[in-house]
Amino acid sequence: MVSWHRLNGQAWWMLGVICLASFLVMGHAAFAANTEKSAPDLGPTMRFVVVRSSAPGCEPTCPEWISAEGSIEAGTPALFKRTLKGLGGRKLPVVVDSPGGNVEAALALGRLLRKNKLDIAVGKTRFTGCQPDAKDCKENDGKGARYFGNAYASGAICNSACPLMVAGGIRRVVGHWAHLGVHQITTTYIRTKLQYRTTYRVVRGILSKKIVGRKNAGSYKTYEMSKSVEKRLAAYLNEMGVGLAVLETMKNTPASSIQQLAPYDMLQAKLVTSLDAVDLLTAPTLCNTDPVVANCREIPAPAGDVMAYAKSAPAAPGEPETAQRADVGDMRFVLVRGRSFLCDPNCPEWISAEGMISAQTPERLRQLLDTIGDRRLPVVINSPGGHVLGALAAGRLIRERKLDVAVARTDFIGCEPDKADCAAKDGVYVGLTIDASGACGAACPIMLAGGVRRLVGPRAQLTVHSIGLEQRVKTYLRDMAVGPGLLAAMQSVPASRHRQLEPERMLKIGLTTGLGSADEFTGPTICKSEPMPENCRVVSTSEVQAEAPVKL
Repeated sequence: MVSWHRLNGQAWWMLGVICLASFLVMGHAAFAANTEKSAPDLGPTMRFVVVRSSAPGCEPTCPEWISAEGSIEAGTPALFKRTLKGLGGRKLPVVVDSPGGNVEAALALGRLLRKNKLDIAVGKTRFTGCQPDAKDCKENDGKGARYFGNAYASGAICNSACPLMVAGGIRRVVGHWAHLGVHQITTTYIRTKLQYRTTYRVVRGILSKKIVGRKNAGSYKTYEMSKSVEKRLAAYLNEMGVGLAVLETMKNTPASSIQQLAPYDMLQAKLVTSLDAVDLLTAPTLCNTDPVVANCREIPAPAGDVMAYAKSAPAAPGEPETAQRADVGDMRFVLVRGRSFLCDPNCPEWISAEGMISAQTPERLRQLLDTIGDRRLPVVINSPGGHVLGALAAGRLIRERKLDVAVARTDFIGCEPDKADCAAKDGVYVGLTIDASGACGAACPIMLAGGVRRLVGPRAQLTVHSIGLEQRVKTYLRDMAVGPGLLAAMQSVPASRHRQLEPERMLKIGLTTGLGSADEFTGPTICKSEPMPENCRVVSTSEVQAEAPVKL
């Protein structure tokens, strides 16, 4: 019996990788959605970096998160697994910013998130010190973490395949200033010509068959979702507890465009679990709770640097609190206008009040109010406290002008008031309010009590302790129709400590007038209500177009 070989060629159709890339090219034809040379590239592959908050005053215990930025490719899940392995079981939230990419990889990432019980938010990370792409950077050496930064929502995107990744998170948040969009799937089929070497035996027939050549014989694309792919995606979304409305929107949106989902629609479809922004998972105030959240980590002060995390000294009993924190300046007041596709050209405006309350605070507030005439804008306050007499006077001025007050931080877009090269257009800055980053402590609740409507959201933090001047504070609170429970809560805590008040407690003692957050005064959709709030102002369409950020 003689063994012999025959070389034969056969053409086979093989299903390529399914991608969501719309108008972008990913390099190899199997991963492309558009083969035109003019199509833009999706950009760098997603990289994962563990980041520690660089927010002033959060040390020694600060929140940390995983920054995930870039396009999703076939090897991305393996990179994510490597990052999770390096955490040793710690559960850090993921902050993602991605134009999309490989669907199979996005599904794998979503399942990894769910398996490890991780939260996710759409956002960007602004790094301080060493940057992820910098080589041999030693600026952060000895600080206990490789990368430091701040997470923010403005301009962040999660398009195409990225929402499938987001669906895997336990808590899933996409703030009003972030963008999440979907569209139809592009499937690329690659035709490959294979050559086999087949070994035969005269009696027993074929013994072995081996591929010895592979040649690309062309490819073609379809821009409609096949029934099998639709079934798989529906099963995945059902597995993650997300409604099929997301899948329907994908099917109904051409691959050449992006359908941006409105926050309320995402909530209805259960793609997001709340209408919060990235601060819900990364705000430094998260680490002030007891017990602290899982993504907070304590790093002791460096040896020999005992003043590194020193706290400001409390005021002496019976005297106004005037101690100044080194990392917080005097309170400054600026006019802010929101910006969002949900409100343009009619967006809310407010007064941002951030910093330590000083003896000069009431006069600075009065000067700003004089510039806006009879307009009644809400005050959004973020302050660790300060001068008690200054807080009393500022509170009375707020009540005199019949202003509302809410506790939240204002995040500025493009132009920071404290920057020397920052010039606000017509004296008004652009920004958004972040409930989860808002704090109001010590003398700050006194200033808050002056508001007509007073709100402290469930994720903002309000703390009290003894501040002295009990009789004057008692008289003031009575004038503001705030119950004696607030003063009692203050007097029960030594000046060297602080006590956090829960939302229900603040409402019961009359410090707040409702359980809402700053969004009731500054949310992008409030200007669509009837009657329209007084702090909404229409600007011309040309102004909006000139100032609006580029939508991706």
